[in-house]
Amino acid sequence: MANTVQAKQADISITSCSYSRVLEIISNKWSGLVLYALADGTLRYGEVRRRIEGISQKMLTQTLRQLERDGLVGRDVTPSVPPIVDYSLTPLGDTLINTMTHLKLWTAEYYPHVEKAREKYDRDNGESGL
Repeated sequence: MANTVQAKQADISITSCSYSRVLEIISNKWSGLVLYALADGTLRYGEVRRRIEGISQKMLTQTLRQLERDGLVGRDVTPSVPPIVDYSLTPLGDTLINTMTHLKLWTAEYYPHVEKAREKYDRDNGESGL
């Protein structure tokens, strides 16, 4: 009798998986923080930058542009000298806040467990972190 082991087809795709798609939007270092900063309402560029510790002007500009491109952040320019630019969540961006709040709550409750698991792993495997 011939050995006919059939290879299982992949059923998870990085290009079509919903998890990958949402993480592509919110998982970079700054996107979640910018969305969170705008959750309370409209802010000017400088106000967003002051709310987010450590973000450079370049990174804030890039992040706001990407979130605007994704349809999550709106940019309203008032013509004046200098121009006044306000940023706010779009209705689509606002839909992410509830989900992000759940992730924040999960982190508050369970991240200490992740830290303990990492410490144990590093101890057991002679590593000092990745």
